[in-house]
Amino acid sequence: MSIIKTSFGRRSFLKSSAVAGGGMLLGFSWLTACQTSNTEEEVMAMPKEWFEINSYLKIGDNGLITIISPNPEFGQNVRTSMPMLIAEEMDADWKNVIVEQAPYHPEHYGFQFTGGSRGIMSRWEPLRMVGASARHMLRAAAAESWQVPLEEVTTDAGVLHHKASGKSAGYGEMASAAAKVPVPEEVKVKEVKDFKIIGTSRKNVDGKSIVTGKPMFGVDYQEEGMLIAMIEHPPAFGMTLKSVDDAAVKAMPGIKDVVTIKSYKDDFEKGGFDTNAFAEIVAIVGNSTWEVMQAKKKLKVEWKPITAYSETVVGFRGDKKTVNIPAGLESTSSHQAQMAKLAAKPGKVVRKDGNPEKAFQDAAKVIERSYSAPFLAHNCMEPMNAFAHVQGDKVRVAAPLQIPSLIIPTIASSLGIPVENIDMDITRMGGGFGRRAYAHYIVEAALISKQVNAPVKLMYTREDDMTNGIYRPTYQATYRAALDENNNLTALHVKAGGIPESPLFANRFPAGALDNYMAEEWSIESNITIGAFRAPRSNFMAGAEQSFLDEIAEETGKDPIQFRLDLLQRAKDNPVGERNDYDAARYAGVLELVRDKSNWDTEQSTGHRGVSAYFCHNTYAAHILDMTIESGKPVVQKVTCAIDCGIVVNPDAARNMAEGAITDGVGNALYGELTFKDGAPEKKNFDQYRMIRMGEAPKEIDVHFVQNEINPTGMGEPPFPPIFGAVANAMYKATGERQYSQPFLGDKQVIG
Repeated sequence: MSIIKTSFGRRSFLKSSAVAGGGMLLGFSWLTACQTSNTEEEVMAMPKEWFEINSYLKIGDNGLITIISPNPEFGQNVRTSMPMLIAEEMDADWKNVIVEQAPYHPEHYGFQFTGGSRGIMSRWEPLRMVGASARHMLRAAAAESWQVPLEEVTTDAGVLHHKASGKSAGYGEMASAAAKVPVPEEVKVKEVKDFKIIGTSRKNVDGKSIVTGKPMFGVDYQEEGMLIAMIEHPPAFGMTLKSVDDAAVKAMPGIKDVVTIKSYKDDFEKGGFDTNAFAEIVAIVGNSTWEVMQAKKKLKVEWKPITAYSETVVGFRGDKKTVNIPAGLESTSSHQAQMAKLAAKPGKVVRKDGNPEKAFQDAAKVIERSYSAPFLAHNCMEPMNAFAHVQGDKVRVAAPLQIPSLIIPTIASSLGIPVENIDMDITRMGGGFGRRAYAHYIVEAALISKQVNAPVKLMYTREDDMTNGIYRPTYQATYRAALDENNNLTALHVKAGGIPESPLFANRFPAGALDNYMAEEWSIESNITIGAFRAPRSNFMAGAEQSFLDEIAEETGKDPIQFRLDLLQRAKDNPVGERNDYDAARYAGVLELVRDKSNWDTEQSTGHRGVSAYFCHNTYAAHILDMTIESGKPVVQKVTCAIDCGIVVNPDAARNMAEGAITDGVGNALYGELTFKDGAPEKKNFDQYRMIRMGEAPKEIDVHFVQNEINPTGMGEPPFPPIFGAVANAMYKATGERQYSQPFLGDKQVIG
């Protein structure tokens, strides 16, 4: 058994207490990402009295167990998987576990954050510790009550047993006494072989509520006396507010007010997630969504060009950087010209192994290819929204967001109130993908509420959402490969950049697998705002890298999977450099697994096949995609997927995440694109912005997990990046044409 200490520092400790009704309350102040939810089965009746929400684990007098979820949920199903960790170590009866969503409360719940595919990984030990500590205390209470040795008390499915005497008791019977037992300094957690709940599939505990339309999302939030607000922002990036004529609007039925707000004070020092392209906007406030939408059509606003400026942004670790925001109205055509020009010049060398210059000079053949990808909009199915009610120097908000703690200082600064005067309820999100880490819409709602002196729900239309920025950046990468006279790969050079950031990961594969390797990067400033987008930067680099590796494999006459495995064998046996951030053996493992499960070597496929593999968010994923061309259109018949994410807590949930990532990736690879003309997005709704449709999703997705006992790693993002390369490589096999620019199909009806 592994032993885990229950104390992690001065402010990190477990505590317990008896509660009214005879229950046990177990709190853990350091645990920062437990996410849970209600069970899918009927549970026992509620205890006679329920308890205040100030802990992570409550046991009622009847044995009912409640787990508090401190972090937001936007579809990963951690509201099922995380309670499984606690229930496992408690030996709880799963059907008697329910969950409550915590409000924002850093003193109780620490850093409440959902993103980066770190939920299960970062809480693997803490959550199990909570369960194991509770089990120890319940056993100790039973041992004292029965006057038997502690080591003779066992547990199973929420029941304590002493086999020698035949005594037994449910957890609820011992909960009050257990709360008086001192929290152990350290606890033993189960070995993997002893798991009963972890590693088994459990249904989404919120599934019934979701499909029956229960009000769980921010857009569902209602409160008596609440007004509806909508915004009008500049029509183009590089513009700001000049004047407003609201006379006609104020005279319309149901309209209460038209207000102008500015999100940030002039001296406010932004954090990394305070990005907001349009800090000064106009808001219309009225009784109903329909009335406000009609009023927007009558609003007359003048806009003017911005002037160039710089701002200081503070990162997670307190590091500061200066960001330059240029003036001007940018267009996709000018972006492409700028990137081509800069890509032709030397970039900043980030990594260099061996002597790549000499290797290219001596090469018998050099292959050079460039890849590009456009801006992408997140397009969460639930547009941005937030409820706020400002009363004097206090504010109450309820909103779907990924990082509550990072927007709190911004709200406090903008309203001029203390941080402790902000109460926040966290609602379920209808999609996040990184977009809801940037919560300026909550600041906007609070400022509007303050001006109109009423509770307000701010609603973005789809057009507001899609034209408001925080996009996936546009990128470009150029790869060069040097081959000797025997067609052996002797050097690789990658130069990558984008607007306004570089996508390069200099220390990822194939770095470490070649004697001669060089990576360079560059970037171009822009006033178009960007942000995290599912598997940031990886979502482009994986497609470019894996497409290029396929082309090299073909040039050298090697099987594309074996070509990758040979490089990985070199990285495993005799790695180059000391900064390689991947495990070559695990990387090779997913390629070998996907090769076997897809019958790659026997060529039993339903179409033309493309392979791709990538490492990100501490997880390894590989895909083989089978494609056919029907009436000139690519049809994905099957995707075989292999993933190494360590221990899989809830296989069904993990499989669902892989299926969602694959489908999302296929759609973005084939169709995703946001273009600009004179600063204005040219696509504003789904009639223009092409999303994958139900009939275009892969006909079959076959997901397999590498079986090991490594602690869990990310799942929400890692299956997404490699699908881009798999689509590109399969399209080449199907059409004979390589794909170098995303989207591969775009608005075209057919290939060619």
